[in-house]
Amino acid sequence: MAIKITDECINCGACEPECPNNAIYEGGVEWAIADGTSVKGSYTLMDGSTMDADQRNAPISVDTYYIVPNKCTECQGFHEEPQCAAVCPVDCCVPDEMYQETVDELLGKKDKLHV
Repeated sequence: MAIKITDECINCGACEPECPNNAIYEGGVEWAIADGTSVKGSYTLMDGSTMDADQRNAPISVDTYYIVPNKCTECQGFHEEPQCAAVCPVDCCVPDEMYQETVDELLGKKDKLHV
């Protein structure tokens, strides 16, 4: 599963620098697949649609930090546990039940993001 940030987020920003995929953004900031990854050109998202890796996308949240599910790998292949959850002082980084993924799928996503 991808990780999500709940409404309990206090906007401390501790999670953002810990993400090896640059999947965490401050509220109101646009995101792109290419941010912090080696992806270039067209990228296929989890839902099968495609987008240009450099395309800027609307923020998922305006008020609090957020995690882009298409970039979150739960730190598989990098760390033993999701680093955002490990450093969050209010435990608001939790599994996102909307994105059920196996360890193999998460590792495959990691490989796509870091060619």
